[in-house]
Amino acid sequence: MQQPTVKQLVDAGICPTCYNKQHNNCLYGDISKQIIFENDLLECFLVGNPRADGHVAISSKQHFKDMTEIPTELCVQTFVFAQKCMQALKQVYNCPSVYLCTMCDGPMNHFHVQLIPRHGNEERGSKNFVKPRKQYQHNQQIVDQLKNLLK
Repeated sequence: MQQPTVKQLVDAGICPTCYNKQHNNCLYGDISKQIIFENDLLECFLVGNPRADGHVAISSKQHFKDMTEIPTELCVQTFVFAQKCMQALKQVYNCPSVYLCTMCDGPMNHFHVQLIPRHGNEERGSKNFVKPRKQYQHNQQIVDQLKNLLK
């Protein structure tokens, strides 16, 4: 049987993130080496197709379509953790700022926020949200630094 595409899952009302987890990372691959923080409610990982070095996603483990559906305590924990993660990214990547966005806008999404560092040689502004994506380059030293800062 052929693996469904993300578009096919979304069109069928199935969350691709949840499907991926339930089917052995069949859509997005194994990201275990990219995870920099995890607890009972959240996971944070370096994005596999980043818009910038240090681009991370913070995702709820439980399915919620978007921020309007998450419980208040999860909202607080997500954004307090995002602040801590932004500080760690600024330190590790020596970048002047980190953008925070959530773009759960389709018919089937999984709540997450993205943190996208703006490096010193890049212009400021919203164009950083639509920069071309590139391939993730694993660097265990950076992963370890981020994990230590996020304990």
